[in-house]
Amino acid sequence: MNGKNILLGVTGGIAAYKAAFLVRLFVKKGANVKVVMTASAKEFVTPLTLSTLSKNEVFSSFTNEENDNAQWNNHVELALWADLFVVAPATANTLSKMANGTCDNLLLACYLSAKCPVYYAPAMDLDMYKHPSTAATFEKLDSFGNIKIPAAFGELASGLIGQGRMAEPEEIVSFIENDILKNLPLRGKKFLITAGPTYEAIDPVRFIGNHSSGKMGYAIAEAAAALGAEVVLISGPTALKLENDFIKIIRVTSAEEMYNAAHQYFNSCDVAILSAAVADYRPSQIASEKIKKKEEELTLQLTKTKDILASLGEIKKNQFLVGFALETENEEENAKLKLKKKNLDLIVLNSLRDKGAGFQKDTNKITLIGKDNKTLPFSVKPKKEVAKDILEYIIEQTNA
Repeated sequence: MNGKNILLGVTGGIAAYKAAFLVRLFVKKGANVKVVMTASAKEFVTPLTLSTLSKNEVFSSFTNEENDNAQWNNHVELALWADLFVVAPATANTLSKMANGTCDNLLLACYLSAKCPVYYAPAMDLDMYKHPSTAATFEKLDSFGNIKIPAAFGELASGLIGQGRMAEPEEIVSFIENDILKNLPLRGKKFLITAGPTYEAIDPVRFIGNHSSGKMGYAIAEAAAALGAEVVLISGPTALKLENDFIKIIRVTSAEEMYNAAHQYFNSCDVAILSAAVADYRPSQIASEKIKKKEEELTLQLTKTKDILASLGEIKKNQFLVGFALETENEEENAKLKLKKKNLDLIVLNSLRDKGAGFQKDTNKITLIGKDNKTLPFSVKPKKEVAKDILEYIIEQTNA
């Protein structure tokens, strides 16, 4: 739910008090939440409570009744803003209106304008829940593509015990998360991603490194996880933080450590994307103490590091292997040679000569080159958008 816009519709039932907990859980998941209430819902929970928890204005009417000059609350804008529309609690009255196209309040106008998935959590007494008209309402709403979050069995406001209780807020969040996950294109796929630089020690305080920030690899990891993938991210030293709690991060420092970690997880992955800027050489000897500044010159003997990408290309079976090529000259030619030599399925080419590409930037300009040597160039984009372009290509190729 991280980064998703959730419009929460609250209707007038005793379970409306749970909307406060639901808003809090959505916000903790990283979602942006706006609330639209029916007039009767305000008798059970105050707009002030929900606006404080959501950090957004709460809407309950088309106009601001206290300010004649205020702009109207545009139901179309609210509906189109939402990635998900959740009606909880959803009373029998509101559900019947949703099923029959009645539009006599702001919440229903938002529902009829929504283009996003709509979830509803019924909340009513036992006899109302079992009534044939309610069953017909559920059937009609489901036929529209709306998604019912089943009511729970338990003690009801009337004192009766049976089905009709609104699902608990934690259950609602879990239901929506699982529903989103099962429809994601990378659900069940395992991704191995490397990111950032490696540091090769000279002595206890100095190292050889490069200017990689890790932004591209982290963006790919976040995007893959958002599409349902199980992601292992092997990260060199970087100050970046992950936004998705479902990404397993393995922190390494040197090329040797990254090599070992990549080989540890490669056999069990479906897709490996090696975007890290791994050092090509490391000092042959690492001084045990800090090297003192004595001579005018210092000579370091360097030894070649293990080629992680090539080594994975040699042992790959059914994995889709992706490499990166950051070039400064003969870009396309060098990238195609690397693609073939290292047995890759895709290489992502970028050039330091392209404005907006390279290390430390928030943007990148890439060209995708597949095994057929066909090139697919893209314009300069934010790295988060570049990550989506790469993953869309992989999804298309692996599902072909």
